[in-house]
Amino acid sequence: MKPITTMLTFVTLLFSLMITPVWAISLEDAKQQGAVGEQLNGYLGIVKHSSDVSALVNNINAKRRAAYAKSARDADVDINIIELRIGERLIKRAPAGQYIQTPNGQWSKK
Repeated sequence: MKPITTMLTFVTLLFSLMITPVWAISLEDAKQQGAVGEQLNGYLGIVKHSSDVSALVNNINAKRRAAYAKSARDADVDINIIELRIGERLIKRAPAGQYIQTPNGQWSKK
């Protein structure tokens, strides 16, 4: 009986690992739920913590950082300039009801 139980546990674990990304939160959902917001520095910030939200923010911020670095190299400017300019744009474009970071570092619904 033990080998069958062990095999079923392994299969259950494997199956749960394979389907986990399907349950992961999307950026749009996270914004609508008030879990994330746009920061002044051009990156997403976490408003309400959860493991799904942390993974999402880390993933998106890594992609943004790479894109900002490329833009900075192409324009021959410091990455901080790109981050701040894009941060301003993202905050301006954020729809009403979503969180944005204020100049004092607090979260506010737009």
